Amino acid sequence: MSATRIVLRRAVAVTALTAAGVLAAAGAASAHVTVHPESYAKGATDGVLTFRVPNEEDGASTTKVQVFLPTDRPVLGVMVHPQDGWTAKVTTTKLKTPVKTDDGTITEAVSAVTWTGGKIGAGQYEDFDVAFGQLPENGDQLVFKTLQTYSDGNVARWIEAPTSGDEPENPAPVLKLTAGDDASAAPAAEKKSTEAEVTDGSDSTARGLGIAGLVVGVLGLAAAGFAITRSRATRS
Repeated sequence: MSATRIVLRRAVAVTALTAAGVLAAAGAASAHVTVHPESYAKGATDGVLTFRVPNEEDGASTTKVQVFLPTDRPVLGVMVHPQDGWTAKVTTTKLKTPVKTDDGTITEAVSAVTWTGGKIGAGQYEDFDVAFGQLPENGDQLVFKTLQTYSDGNVARWIEAPTSGDEPENPAPVLKLTAGDDASAAPAAEKKSTEAEVTDGSDSTARGLGIAGLVVGVLGLAAAGFAITRSRATRS
């Protein structure tokens, strides 16, 4: 095999692997379960948390979603919004440390919400809305560990809490608790606007990664062409 063909094959292989890596990263960045909005003020009242569940399997549908709520710093007054095609089961747990509020002492709180009976197909997502009466007044974040069950029996475990380093392989939905004064929930119109911005941001990121992959591919082919030209010149 000539040196020219070896160089060309290597260049094409590197280009393909690099592009595949970029596309894989784009898919991984948008495949896990997330919570919206991304943040609320500590102690916020009368708000809504939306858990967005995308289906990342080509040959199976999502048939069960189970979101676990923390009980060490519980979310109070949880109510589930009816979801077409889905049945919600709310699980409550007795708190180890009761929470004192203006309305009295709370001894139980919701520890999990499980949705079954519906289906999320390939390339689709579903939003599950959970209303709350009050968020904890301490801490910097709430981690909602989530199990996503597919029709083929596979279970995606989105249960890893974020660290100071890179995003974990199976990240759990995380709500940041801020020190701001936006304690009340945003109006419905503002909520929709926020969701649109999130979607646009995700699309822009994916497009950016795709363009980066194409640029890498062009550079790789250009390098291959340069190598072939140089090889011919040397032989001449």
